[in-house]
Order: sequence, then structure tokens, then C-alpha cells
Amino acid sequence: MFDVLIIGGGASGVSCALLLGSAHKKPFVQDKKIGIISHQKTSALQEALFNNAYGITSGKLGSELLTESLKQLHDLYPHVEQFENEKVVRIEGTFPNFIVFTNKNSYHAKNIVIAIGSSNTFAIEGVMEYVEPHRKAVAEKQRIQLKNEDHKVADGIYVAGTLAGHRSQLAIAAGSGAAVATDILTMWNFGISSQIHDSIRK
Repeated sequence: MFDVLIIGGGASGVSCALLLGSAHKKPFVQDKKIGIISHQKTSALQEALFNNAYGITSGKLGSELLTESLKQLHDLYPHVEQFENEKVVRIEGTFPNFIVFTNKNSYHAKNIVIAIGSSNTFAIEGVMEYVEPHRKAVAEKQRIQLKNEDHKVADGIYVAGTLAGHRSQLAIAAGSGAAVATDILTMWNFGISSQIHDSIRK
């Protein structure tokens, strides 16, 4: 049983996983099991080139970020379980007992973060009732989002990135994933606002 299972290996999903993984020394996180299904084949980053993203050297390819970010997650926080080359097809159950089915396996989770793109090919059974037209995308692109309030779709279900209704910018997607992570940390910390910062002073 995962305490949180993240679906999606792009900017928002991995950002969420990195922040949650970095909190492992906090007493309220030490016993938490975190996983990420890091499917990347359809990520918008595959064809991206970055010259205007904060903290990223100009000329960086999105395809490089995809592989480098998962390596960073693995190297720094190996306790975050990664499942590659699996695509989520169905979600069953309610909080705190979900079952996430992929094309290969099934996983139990108390909380789910859906962090995949906003393409209208989205087809995860069990959450289709939350699909609506994307409110900030150009109508001709037929993008979709999941109905949510500040990233929360329903009890135990969160959404991040463009699928949460944000515009398609790397910094926005990464920040959205981080925001969801801090909400989950706050929940685990009995409602006390929580975020994680490393410091050269520590």
C-alpha cells in the first residue's frame, strides 16, 4: 500500500516526487511509502527546447530533462519507488483505498497524484467523470483538464501540471507538482503547513 502514488514522469510528476522524497527525514514522513509511475512516452518535454526556464542552462533539451530528473530522483531518494514503461489505464476505489491498474500491474494507494498531459486522448477509467475542457488552452487544441479546487479533485485524488488547468510552461508545471507535494506533506503533518528546504547552513 502506497501512501501516495504519482502518475506521470514529466515536470509536475517528478517535481512532486522529488519534494516528497526529500522530506524523508521528517518524523511524519519516515514511515510513508511513495511511488511514481514514470511513463514519459507522450510527455510534451520529448520535443521541448529550453532557453527561458529559470535555473536551466539555455539549450537544454526536454528529452534530457526527462532522463536526468528520474536519475536525480533515483540517486538522491532511492526510497521513492519508480515504475517505468507502464501506462495507467484504470483507477478503482475511494480514499484511502485506491487500486491503480496499469497495462502490466496493479498497485494499492491511499492517495493518488495524476500528473500527465492535458491531451484530449486522456483515457484513465475511473476518473473520466472529472474531465472538462481546459480553461486556459486555445480551444482549437481541444485540451482537457480535471475538475479541481487548488489541485484537489476528490478525497485522495490530486492533479498537477497542465491537467490541473495550468498553462504549458515548464516552471508552472514543476511548481504545480511541488504545490501538490506540500499539500500532501501538510496533510501528513496533521494540517500544520509544511514545506521542505535544504540549506548550506545545515
